[in-house]
Amino acid sequence: MAKKRQEDPPKGSPAWMATFSDLMNLLLCFFVLLFSMSSVDAEKFEMVVASLQSSFSILPAGGSSIEAGQLISAGISQLENFSIYFEQSESTEETEDTEEKDAKEAYEEEALEESEKMAEEIQKEVERYGIQNQVEVDFNAQYVLLTLNGALLFESGVAEVREDAYPLVDKIGAILSNYDSNIIEIEGHTDNVPISTDKYPNNNVLSMFRALNVADYIRNITQLDPALIKSSGRGEYVPIADNSIPEGRARNRRVEIKIYNSYSSGN
Repeated sequence: MAKKRQEDPPKGSPAWMATFSDLMNLLLCFFVLLFSMSSVDAEKFEMVVASLQSSFSILPAGGSSIEAGQLISAGISQLENFSIYFEQSESTEETEDTEEKDAKEAYEEEALEESEKMAEEIQKEVERYGIQNQVEVDFNAQYVLLTLNGALLFESGVAEVREDAYPLVDKIGAILSNYDSNIIEIEGHTDNVPISTDKYPNNNVLSMFRALNVADYIRNITQLDPALIKSSGRGEYVPIADNSIPEGRARNRRVEIKIYNSYSSGN
């Protein structure tokens, strides 16, 4: 009896090897991808760090790193002792703030001392001219303030300077001439009693014209630079006394002359 002929095995690799090869290729691709995600191009990383340093002033421009760094996940660099640089920065800012505050206080103190010296000089001049009962002298860190009762300068409801007040304003002009490089501001003030005329429709306008007329008078009788003399009307809005009583209203009807010190005059 003839033997049955054995069949030849199929040519090529077994089918399971093809499946296994595909699986190995996928795993290789997966690990290559993981490796690429956890690696950083050193040159590009240094360029990024230098750019951040230049933009945010963490280090002087052109620096490449801060101390030593370790790479952690996603390519982020862990900068050792990083807090030291922030603490130093905060300390520097606090020092600068303190120095700025001290400089400001010193500036204000010097300005106040100058105003005080000016006020003492002006008070002596006021007494020398014998007008101490007509002029009040005060000062702050910006200016020396001369206050004149409006009744001495103007008739009621009128902005023109009275002729019998000329000698007083002449003496004020002589005092102001000692401060020819200082800004001089003249303000008119009124009480709160309403006024309404064709020429002065309200207290704002009346106070403005009173200040302007005093300023023009002083420009005419002195050699002061007209550009340094300013005038403004404040109306009834800055009272210094109670408008409900006659005495208070009389004090509120006033002209104030501010002689700014060199710190406030830009000298």
